[in-house]
Amino acid sequence: MFLVDSHCHVDGLDYEKEHQNLAEVIEKAAARDVRFMLAVSTTLSQFPALQRLTADFDQIALSCGVHPLNLDDNWDVERLHQLASDPKVVALGETGLDYFYHKTPELWAIQQQAFREHLQVACKLNKPVIVHTRDAREDTVRLLAEEHVDRCGGVLHCFTEDRETAKQLLDLGMYISFSGILTFKNAEQIREAARFVPLDRILVETDSPYLAPVPYRGKANQPAYTRDVAEYLAVVKGVTVDHVAEQTTENFAKLFNIAGERLALS
Repeated sequence: MFLVDSHCHVDGLDYEKEHQNLAEVIEKAAARDVRFMLAVSTTLSQFPALQRLTADFDQIALSCGVHPLNLDDNWDVERLHQLASDPKVVALGETGLDYFYHKTPELWAIQQQAFREHLQVACKLNKPVIVHTRDAREDTVRLLAEEHVDRCGGVLHCFTEDRETAKQLLDLGMYISFSGILTFKNAEQIREAARFVPLDRILVETDSPYLAPVPYRGKANQPAYTRDVAEYLAVVKGVTVDHVAEQTTENFAKLFNIAGERLALS
C-alpha cells in the first residue's frame, strides 16, 4: 500500500516532545504506509527554512504560498513567483480566503487580491494551487472561475463545505482533499460530500499538526495519521482502503505532475 499525505506542515510539528526530528516523522509515516508527503508553506518569510528542513528527503515535495491570514508577513507577489519557480516546488499555496477571522470588507479585498495573484502565478508557472476557504465559499468559487483555475489545476484542501460546493469545484476541474475532520462525529455534511465526489478526484491529507482524526482527536496530528483518514474514507465510499490508497496516490501524481517513478522510489 502507498499513501500520500497531500497537505501537511512539517515545519509546525513538535520536535521537542512528539518527534526527535523530521527523519523520525517520515519513519513513523512509512510504518503506516504513508510514503510521500507535500509540505505546504503559509508564509514567504519562513519558506527558506522549510526548504532547508526538507532538503535531504526525497519523500517530501513543497508548495509555496501565503495563507490568507498571513498576508501581513512579507507578502510580495514577485517574491512568490521567484520562490515558486524552484523545481522542487510543485504547487502554489496554501492560498485562498478566510472570512472567519477577518470580518471586514477591507480585509476581504486584500485577501481576494492576493488570491488572484497566487492563481495568476500558478497559471504562469503551470503549477496547481492549494486552496483554503472558510466562511467564503461563494467568493472562493467565483475567483477560481474568474482566474481560470482550470488552466493550472488545483485542490480545495481540508474540505469542510457541502455537496453543492463540491459540485461547483468539480465543475471547475478541481480536486477535493479530505482530512481528519471527515472522522468527526458532527461531520455528516462532509461525509455526504465525500460520498458524492468521485474517487478519481479525491486526495487525503492530515493538515498536521492540526485536526488529528479520531481516535487521536485532541492530540497533535502527524503524517502517519493519513492512514486513518484513508481507512475512514474507504468505509464512507464502500471500497477497500487499498483502493483508496491506489486511487488517491494516482490522483496526487496527476495533479502535481509528479512522476510515478519518483513516488515509487520514495
